[in-house]
This record gives sequence, structure tokens and C-alpha cells, in this order.
Amino acid sequence: MEPVRFVAYSDYLCPWCFNAAVRLRRLEEESDGAVQVEWRSYLLRPRPSSGRSLEKFRRYTESWLRPAAEPDSGVFRVWQGDAGPPSHSIPPHLVAKAAAELSEDAFRRIHDRLLTAYFSENRDVTDDDTLRAIWRECGLPEPEYERSRNPRHLQATLAQHNEAIEAGATGVPAVRLADDEVVIVGAQPLSLYRKWVDRVRARRAETSERADS
Repeated sequence: MEPVRFVAYSDYLCPWCFNAAVRLRRLEEESDGAVQVEWRSYLLRPRPSSGRSLEKFRRYTESWLRPAAEPDSGVFRVWQGDAGPPSHSIPPHLVAKAAAELSEDAFRRIHDRLLTAYFSENRDVTDDDTLRAIWRECGLPEPEYERSRNPRHLQATLAQHNEAIEAGATGVPAVRLADDEVVIVGAQPLSLYRKWVDRVRARRAETSERADS
């Protein structure tokens, strides 16, 4: 049977997207290839902003304790240190797309690392030096980091964001089946993602049985 393929729209500055990433990664791992997730860009902060002080940003990160309290969550830490605040959503998406050009494995490493670096380690993943360091930490060839500056990655990022909006995503994470335009918004419980997969596979099995009869 073909894998159940999901498309997930996400932003690296979104705490609920971190939870969705943890749950969907677990879903992929426990399915042993029967589930595949394609991550696409959504921009909560599409433009640089200088309106937030570091102290105001630190207070904002106290709200991360809410997603941290959920089952099957990522590891969150209220912001400490002097890094940040992050400028805008685009820089980490460009780096993730550069990694995807190298391989699916490179993307997965960068994708997971960006989220943990930001939410668990309080590193500014919109800062170029930090992003370059994360690239190295993922074991990727340092010269290939320059791929992130290619204009096609910005174009793809914006196109995916617009695609999500047109599909009805009013926020993120937003997930849909690859062959369905209807999106489900919000970090759903792992149990719901599992039921979603079971229903798809049951429907496919029923369709196959009818075709064979």
C-alpha cells in the first residue's frame, strides 16, 4: 500500500509547530515508512521588525510554557541569555530549503535542529552566524550554506506561504493530505494523527477490495 502522505505548513518561530513536528516525526518513525510528511513554509513574521525589545521578547516566551505542558511536546525553555529577539521568519526557511537541495536527510536534520536550537536552546535562528553554525552542527558541507542565498528559495518560501493561505490556513501548524486541499489547523494530539492515518488506510483497503471484487 502506498504511504500516507501529509503536507504540513509550518514556521520555525511557532511553538505549536514545534509540537506538531515532534508528533509527526514520531508518527513517521513508528509507521516504518507507511507515513511521509512534506514540510512547507508559512510565515508568521514575513518582514523584519525592530519593534520588540529583548526584554519584551523574553516575556513573550513565557507563553511557551503552555505548549510545553502538552503531552508529546517539544522541549521548551523560557528565553535566557542575550541572543535575539528574532528578526523575522524567512531566514531559517531559506536555510532549510538549501539543505533540502542536498538530500532529504539533510533537510530532516536541519528542520529538527532549527526547532530545538530556537525553543530548547534559546538561539536566534534568524541570525546568519547562528544559522551557519547550525548548518555545521548538522554535518553539512560549509560551502553549500551559500545555497540559502539563492533567490529561488525565497520565491519558493513565499509561494508555499501563499499556497497555505489559499488552502484556508488561518494559522500554523496546518496539515493536509497530499491529495486533498482541506487543511486542519492546529497542533493536533498524536492520537488524532494516528486515527487520521488509520482512516486513510482503511478507506484505501476498502476501495481496493471493491476493485478486486
